[in-house]
Amino acid sequence: MSSSGEVALSNVATDAWQPDPDVPATEMHELVRDGDVWVGMTRIMSPGRPISWTPDRRESVHVLEGSVRIEFEDGSDVELGPGDLASFPAGTRMTWHVTAPFKELWFMA
Repeated sequence: MSSSGEVALSNVATDAWQPDPDVPATEMHELVRDGDVWVGMTRIMSPGRPISWTPDRRESVHVLEGSVRIEFEDGSDVELGPGDLASFPAGTRMTWHVTAPFKELWFMA
């Protein structure tokens, strides 16, 4: 899909994936990066090591495919699967244990 002016368009079935420079062994599809607002998708095609992640701004996710168990620094955890939504405050230290294939839509602001 294309973008025009202020409108950005894409599709969850996109083929436009790039290696994510911040998260090894993952790919990302960036829809919008405008100041403090960042929207895109991440996919993981092969199971791998747990992923440590600490967002620098609030991050909200919608799991599209696969599942993930997220462990927090305090020892608590959550499990998310297709259709689940979650939102994490900036600075939340997490470890993601992903079941591949995995795909999520994320929003950071």
